[in-house]
Amino acid sequence: MTDAQPPAQAVALRTGVSALITNRRGEYLLHLRDDISGICWPGYWAPVGGRPNPGESLDAAIARELQEETGLTIPLTAFTTVDQKNVEQKGLIAIYTGQWDGDAHALPLTEGIMLHFFPTAVMSRLRLPPWCREAIELHQNQ
Repeated sequence: MTDAQPPAQAVALRTGVSALITNRRGEYLLHLRDDISGICWPGYWAPVGGRPNPGESLDAAIARELQEETGLTIPLTAFTTVDQKNVEQKGLIAIYTGQWDGDAHALPLTEGIMLHFFPTAVMSRLRLPPWCREAIELHQNQ
């Protein structure tokens, strides 16, 4: 089930934001996160995202995170909210969608190791957080 806007409880709890960016081939732009302690899902592939600053809306947070981490400023649409399913850091993740057809390796990455577009056929072989798999599956089935 998808929601045009994240539910009210998503805002009340610790809510993160993430952008499922696809290209015209249906591949997903994923970010290899740093493998360091203290961050969510270290060493995993995941869509670009983060947490809102105090007083920042979820819409503003995902636009800022995407621009800060990749240099991209593209239209995004609220898609759904999923549970992070992380033992250390509880909370929900508001998922947004967008499309971009550029070269992921040419983006000015400011966090993490690298960005890459992946077809869904290889997703089962990647180290992805459970919430990411859930969001991509929901997106594929819409």
